[in-house]
Amino acid sequence: MIIEESNLQNWRKAGRISAAALDYGKKLIRKGSPLLEVCDAVDAKIVELGAKPSFPSQISLDHVAAHYCPAADDRTILDAQVCKLDVGACVNGAMGDNAATVDLSGNRSELVAAAEKALAAAIEVVKAGITLGEVGRAIQEEITAYGFSPIRNLSGHGLGKFEIHTKPTVPNFDNSDKTVLQENEVIAIEPFATTGKGVIYESSNAEVFMQASDRQARDASVRKILEKIRSYEKLPFAKRWLLKEFPPVKVALALKILEQQGIVQSFPPLIEEARGIVSQSEKTVLVKKYGCEVLTQSPD
Repeated sequence: MIIEESNLQNWRKAGRISAAALDYGKKLIRKGSPLLEVCDAVDAKIVELGAKPSFPSQISLDHVAAHYCPAADDRTILDAQVCKLDVGACVNGAMGDNAATVDLSGNRSELVAAAEKALAAAIEVVKAGITLGEVGRAIQEEITAYGFSPIRNLSGHGLGKFEIHTKPTVPNFDNSDKTVLQENEVIAIEPFATTGKGVIYESSNAEVFMQASDRQARDASVRKILEKIRSYEKLPFAKRWLLKEFPPVKVALALKILEQQGIVQSFPPLIEEARGIVSQSEKTVLVKKYGCEVLTQSPD
């Protein structure tokens, strides 16, 4: 999405809050911490700072590349895992999205560095007029130099008003895409490095959903839950958020029906095909004529 100058303030604020929430969450990720408590705390921090979550905060462990959002009864305790924390803030429809990897195993520093250095390399080349394939090449070269593989079917993305994923697709390898970046376009760059094959697949048991259609549900009880879903303004939401107001059985049935009718879409965890360990690093940037502005720059 091309950002109007008059709206840049919202995008910069969303970026600042996203970065502050990421830094806050990284400090909470330590051995013995309940994963659910960390995610809830990060979501609460975003609200405290004056925004709403662009999507439910997620912590994906080891071979889970992305989209692990805890259920209401999640009992996962952080231990010696490679933890990908992915968070974002929304301010008046302006979106922030950023992620970082915390290595609690103590022996995956090179893997973490590969994603971080790939992100830095991509940011270095981003400017108006550069092709998406060139951005992907910068990412791929850095990750492979460390001896790892980029995940080829996960990518960065554009951001739009109340839209966390829009065009363009920002590849993590050189796919020869000749599409050029435009000045004042907002994109999220998110390299994933892995010890595995570099391919992910969708698992089951999604805990993240998003309204995908304005159609009305036929069943009265489902319509009541859909009314709550609409209050999220088409931003992704966690299933456990609905459980604060509705019984578990009704929520599960409603989401099943709404997904079957194409009214909501689910986002299950994404698993590395060879069960390779995965690291991730991500920032949101504003493309400029001669470079880019990192909107989610850490305040530290």
